[in-house]
Amino acid sequence: MKEKRFPRLNLPQAELRLSVEDGKLKVLDPLRRKYVALTPEEYVRQTFVAYLQQSLHYPAALMQNEVSLNLNGLARRCDTLVSDRAGRPWLVVEYKAPEVTVTQDVFDQIACYNLVLGARYLAVSNGMRHYCCKLSPETGDYQFIPSIPDWNEAHYGGSPN
Repeated sequence: MKEKRFPRLNLPQAELRLSVEDGKLKVLDPLRRKYVALTPEEYVRQTFVAYLQQSLHYPAALMQNEVSLNLNGLARRCDTLVSDRAGRPWLVVEYKAPEVTVTQDVFDQIACYNLVLGARYLAVSNGMRHYCCKLSPETGDYQFIPSIPDWNEAHYGGSPN
């Protein structure tokens, strides 16, 4: 991916399956099991999902992209949801295109989604910068942590961060 609109991300390189349909570039989303338009945000999503699976050991079977939710009567979609083995939301991820600056508004957006979902971790990435925070069940506050938890460490080797 060396096109100008798809810069080298601050993530391990991912092998994306591309196709051209009706003159439009598409990428296979293995979680949705279909080809979708390859936008800059989708490029970040697919690369980040590969990172979660390959580097941080997240099971694909517990991950979903474009998850619908109802927020105060409005239909919304979170970009990626990872559930724990009991089916409870564990990590919610919001993506932006590489040229989009991650701002407080992005965190406000994902925090609103989490009012419905109740995940323990929230992450935001534009492919260049990644942020993760952990919800304190006692206070309901979010605390930024240095990195996204490794699945195996979080679930089998003690408490991360």
